[in-house]
Amino acid sequence: MNIKPLADRVLILPDAAEEKSAGGIILPDSAKEKPLRGKVVATGNGTKDEEMVVKAGDAVLYGKYAGTEIEFEGTKYLIMRQSDILAII
Repeated sequence: MNIKPLADRVLILPDAAEEKSAGGIILPDSAKEKPLRGKVVATGNGTKDEEMVVKAGDAVLYGKYAGTEIEFEGTKYLIMRQSDILAII
């Protein structure tokens, strides 16, 4: 991985969005819910006030509007502050 987050930032690979509804109806891209969980790919070193609690490989839950979407080598990632993560699963 060539992306190294700085300070208290975390790089997350979001889980795939649901392709079908509970009734088996195929959902168009505009109707799909943004996933609220993902896998930590890389973390920064933390700050002097906040140590990093999450580590690469952790499955996490985050807020609906948390982070900034980036695309690297054809894969979409989210980069966000550790404080935007709600829980480790």
